[in-house]
Amino acid sequence: MSGFVGILVSDPWLQNQFTQVELRSLKSHFTSMKRESGKLTVSDLASRMGKSKVVGDQNLSNEERATLIQNFHPNLNDEVDFEFYLRIYLNLQAHVNAIIGSGVKNSSAFLKAATTTLLHTISDSEKSSYVAHINNYLSGDEFLNKYLPINPSSNDLFEVAKDGVLLCKLINVAVPGTIDERAINTKSMLNPWERNENHTLCLNSAKAIGCTVVNIGTQDIIEGRRHLVLGVISQIIKIQLLADLNLKKTPQLVELVGDSKDVEELMSLPPEKILLRWMNFQLRKTEYKKTVTNFSSDVKDAEAYTNLLNVLAPEHKNPSHLAVKSSFERAKLVLEHADRMGCRRYLTAKDIVEGSPNLNLAFVAHIFQHRNGLSTQTKQISFLENLADDIQISREEKAFRFWINSFDGSLYINNVFEDLRDGWILLQTLDKVSPGIVNWKVASKPPIKLPFKKVENCNQVVKLGKQLKFSLVNIAGNDIVQGNKKLILAYLWQLMRYNILQLLKNLRLHSNGKEITDVDILEWANAKVRNNGCKTRMYSFRDKSLSDGIFFLELLSSVQPRSVNWSLVTNGVTDEEKKMNATYVISIARKLGCSIFLLPEDIIEVNQKMMLTLTASIMYWTLKQPLHLNKPIGSPDSHNGNLLDDSTSDSSIE
Repeated sequence: MSGFVGILVSDPWLQNQFTQVELRSLKSHFTSMKRESGKLTVSDLASRMGKSKVVGDQNLSNEERATLIQNFHPNLNDEVDFEFYLRIYLNLQAHVNAIIGSGVKNSSAFLKAATTTLLHTISDSEKSSYVAHINNYLSGDEFLNKYLPINPSSNDLFEVAKDGVLLCKLINVAVPGTIDERAINTKSMLNPWERNENHTLCLNSAKAIGCTVVNIGTQDIIEGRRHLVLGVISQIIKIQLLADLNLKKTPQLVELVGDSKDVEELMSLPPEKILLRWMNFQLRKTEYKKTVTNFSSDVKDAEAYTNLLNVLAPEHKNPSHLAVKSSFERAKLVLEHADRMGCRRYLTAKDIVEGSPNLNLAFVAHIFQHRNGLSTQTKQISFLENLADDIQISREEKAFRFWINSFDGSLYINNVFEDLRDGWILLQTLDKVSPGIVNWKVASKPPIKLPFKKVENCNQVVKLGKQLKFSLVNIAGNDIVQGNKKLILAYLWQLMRYNILQLLKNLRLHSNGKEITDVDILEWANAKVRNNGCKTRMYSFRDKSLSDGIFFLELLSSVQPRSVNWSLVTNGVTDEEKKMNATYVISIARKLGCSIFLLPEDIIEVNQKMMLTLTASIMYWTLKQPLHLNKPIGSPDSHNGNLLDDSTSDSSIE
């Protein structure tokens, strides 16, 4: 389920300089640049804008671009927001126009040319590295064996990816168990319908593991649009490489911090920032005095790498490497050192000196996986011992985070509990779910230095929640500012639920314009299964019989008869059988086109919130089909109540 288009720019003057399509395109580029290291400063802009070719790369060198930016804004350490970035863009564009005398009359015409160039540009170095990664990790796959190894110097990757199988398999390498491979169509000759199913399964699963896929559709994969396909592959591989950068997978990371409060802060960081913190932790053991803040300009001279590898693998240390004057030669020595460690992968010396952020990130992440240099004796911190208690919170945080990130590319958060505390992204999400509801005149945009401004934003968040009839008992904006996990999750659940119900209501042909309730969803699902000749029934979204997954498979079969292969379904008696069915349910739903953010455990444990979202997603997909022949929902014989009463459910705020 996608959100609505919200306000990308609040400044009226800037709004008049661009069309909405252009703003979305630039917002996507800005988000990509910012995501490289978690933040974007003025000093980063020149190199990152040059790499993305947002402004004619053939007309401005990095040095010229950096000089112009510094003249416009001398304080290089200031963090860049989207509107500041647009102003920089317009200034650079004006300079380029003056140089080339192109006669471009407005920013729109120039932007169309610039973004067209951008959207069809790929990095051959990145493509080669990702092909090598695929060849390595999927070499033993029975189905793909006939296509591998892929030639990295060719465009064979995009041909192999066209049937969707490779992308699905790669997702399972990154996050094992995401896709039930029984749901992938793997015939030697797929018809268009089967191929489209694979693409839909792949894209919905990619969203579910944290990829941003708002600008790519099934047709893009079929046509082998290289920049889009490579973008998805890049994100999937990045998720795989950063998978160990958390305390659950690598408890030794506590060595980077002091007390339990610092541990909690560490857990809230995105994996890229944890990787940077680890790198600087190791560099402090050397004579290297700088702090590495990104995987681009800060590592170009290869000095940080030389010192890092000397600490991690002193047996291969050569003091003369630090005396080498040429950055390129030093980079080559770094890769030789990494090769002796058994972890030379993902980049060349040229990629290092050019500051390729994606490949440098991949290189450092691979080093961390191979040899992190942390103590094998895990500190006995009580916080770590309580990690098991946070599994449910962590699962819900991830679901809501991916849901917010799935809207239209203009929103991106790394951590629900940290990134929502100033209220701004919550206001943006509210505006997408209920367009026009936010009073932007009284909202403060980040960076927000004054604490009371954050409270004002969050007070409006609470006020709007009450306007939408959320259950918000004894909650104030300051509770969100303070990062109260339970309250934030409960608010987000009600916001997600409201979004689902509104999407269903907007299908007025079926709802007759009436409000859709949880009971309507329940009764719709039971009617579909009953009319398909099945006797199973869901009595509530807490019904423990749902744990075997059978009801949802029957529901999926009722809305798309060919979707379920019943020979693959188990009886759902043992825990293993239940998990197999639950995984199959999720994959089949995503294969049909349902955008859902739950895990097999949510079905097995009958998480009522996720049971509702799963059922509603299937209902939404079904009602959107052009040949749908169901009776209108909300008919006289249906209940007019709310099965998940917010005042009594465990998702309510009290």
